[in-house]
Amino acid sequence: MDRLIERIQREGVYLGGGIIKVDGFLNHQIDPNLIHEIGRTFADRFAGQRITKVMTAESSGIAPALAAGSAIGVPIIYARKKTPLTMTGQVYRAEAPSRTKGGVVPLMVSPDFLGEEDRILIVDDFLATGQTLLAMMDIIDQSGAALAGIGCVIEKVFEEGRARIQRRFNGPIVSLARIDVVDNTLRVFA
Repeated sequence: MDRLIERIQREGVYLGGGIIKVDGFLNHQIDPNLIHEIGRTFADRFAGQRITKVMTAESSGIAPALAAGSAIGVPIIYARKKTPLTMTGQVYRAEAPSRTKGGVVPLMVSPDFLGEEDRILIVDDFLATGQTLLAMMDIIDQSGAALAGIGCVIEKVFEEGRARIQRRFNGPIVSLARIDVVDNTLRVFA
């Protein structure tokens, strides 16, 4: 994804403490052409996985997950952080620490939309420590669904989240761009 790497190199800013600011095109203001390209790339990379749904966490993962779901032709589910009045009864629930939110964040999915017949592709904006992805994996396990793969737009290699995920999941993990920080400067590569 050369275009994604170029945007990160041009607009990405390392704020310290593991925080990468890419909100000008990915998770605050969204470049729709780039997001559609990201979705098509995930669809191509996971073409042989027989995916029935794409799952993400509210809210920064929604745009790339929607683009991937659209390109694959399947619904997306996002794990909610607050329980809406419409989510009644039992829910699948897990928690993940969030550096950007400054605490532990609950994630919930209704059993109405996730079941043992599903094969899930998780798509998220970042793979950092892996904690959010592990929480979504917990929710998938609770539902009896199968995890088909994990797609992340940007991987922070210095956070070592991939190793945490691989201890639990030996399927495909695709990152479209990888970032390292050297002397407080971003280094971006494929």
